Amino acid sequence: MLNSYISTFKKYVQFSGRATRSEFWTFTLGNLVISIVISILGMILAQISDSLTIISSLLSVLFSLATLLPGISVLVRRLHDTGRSGWWYWIALVPLAGPIILLVFLCTDSKEGENQFGPNPKKAVKAE
Repeated sequence: MLNSYISTFKKYVQFSGRATRSEFWTFTLGNLVISIVISILGMILAQISDSLTIISSLLSVLFSLATLLPGISVLVRRLHDTGRSGWWYWIALVPLAGPIILLVFLCTDSKEGENQFGPNPKKAVKAE
């Protein structure tokens, strides 16, 4: 699981190709866990001193910035894996229905075989 999370950072600006569901959701879950840990740390530090609150806030902002591009790239590659263009990312801006539609796309299984975005990454994992 950790290798999958780190491999997403290695491809942090690779918007071409495809990403499996497990690669996308591992990255998303890893970011969620780290964000929760940073938040808990921030609450603990806030109880100690107000100046430490600034440090925890800064840490949170830096983590968000560090994961912004890798998050977008793995999302675009995940959309590619379902046979959709990365431009479908913008459907999330449609109130109410957009995020739900994007979630359905992200949970959809890979398109079998090769598509216009490259070979199926599931087949490459099984071959190894």
